Amino acid sequence: MQAGTATPAAAATPEVTWYEPSPLSAEEISRLPAGELLGIAPTGETLDGCFYYEEISDEVFSRMKGNSYKDDCDVPLSDLRYVRVLYRDFDGAARIGELVVNRLIADDVLEIFRGLYDADYRIGKMVLIDEYGGDDNLSMAENNTSSFNYRIVNHSTVLSRHAYGLAIDLNPLYNPWIYEKDGETITDPPSGAAYADRTLDLPYLIDHEDLAYILFTEHGFKWGGDWDGSKDYQHFSYTP
Repeated sequence: MQAGTATPAAAATPEVTWYEPSPLSAEEISRLPAGELLGIAPTGETLDGCFYYEEISDEVFSRMKGNSYKDDCDVPLSDLRYVRVLYRDFDGAARIGELVVNRLIADDVLEIFRGLYDADYRIGKMVLIDEYGGDDNLSMAENNTSSFNYRIVNHSTVLSRHAYGLAIDLNPLYNPWIYEKDGETITDPPSGAAYADRTLDLPYLIDHEDLAYILFTEHGFKWGGDWDGSKDYQHFSYTP
């Protein structure tokens, strides 16, 4: 999904696409970069092995340092986990996704995204926000699903739940954050303004009937679309 002004017509109704079993092993898939397209989707034990998490390695931290993991970050790396999953893109193809989350929710995140994958739920993109230099606006504009990012809430001095890896923003372009500031309605990302109207008949808008809402809330997450005042339709957060 390219950055820029989006229009409702850009979203098409998803159709289920089936693939032959992948010739790659789970170990081989684990060495592929996030975002990689798997033209042949894995099945069975190979599929199971594509959903896992691990402690933050030196290689992953080298990507995070100075980006999502700022110089003043006081969250111990031992509190974080690197998560790998598969997801279906908007064409129905299997791709490799990655997140950094708090260790407290790592098991839940695996179960949620495995449930979404098995149900053919569509996700635009899922790479670490470090690919955008830790810039949340750039990540959202490209519809990138993300979690850990040591930052404050926009227009505040309060640390976001993302700063602890306890929040996930899902398909943020189609599910923007809408709030008031100085009497003006703000939409983040701005290119998501076309999707501020939640009555649109589009397949990627999260609501109470959406599978993502159902799975996240079953695992104890709260949805930003239920907030009083501002509405953050992309945002699922967890409070221990």
